[in-house]
Amino acid sequence: MNEKVIKLFLRLALAAGFLSAVTDRYGIWGERFFSWGNWNTFLVYTQTINLWAPKFLIPTIGIIATAAEIVFAICLIIGFKKKLFAYLSGLLLLIFALSMTFSIGVKSALDYSVFVASAAAFSLSHLKVEFLELDK
Repeated sequence: MNEKVIKLFLRLALAAGFLSAVTDRYGIWGERFFSWGNWNTFLVYTQTINLWAPKFLIPTIGIIATAAEIVFAICLIIGFKKKLFAYLSGLLLLIFALSMTFSIGVKSALDYSVFVASAAAFSLSHLKVEFLELDK
């Protein structure tokens, strides 16, 4: 497969994953297809995987994570500062995977392929070829 197509696929797949998670927090996927289904359930999960954080910080952590996912997704889609946002995406996903691992066990992080998504984002940050990118 062409390296340009692989890079575009990585960008779009990572962005779609972020946007899918965000829309699920607001119930957009509907009751049949949700993981959290609403903001409050998402915050309960956020507390579960951030046991170190005081309860009053959980809404802030949820807002920051959600805002980062939206911004990262948009930048990946349009190809803006692709190296930076691919790297930040990998870092965010790695933090999520490690938080899952240390709070509820490694099985969930592996089952949801969070480590794989993180590795994909870090790989994307090193691809030099340019294709359909705002930065070009």
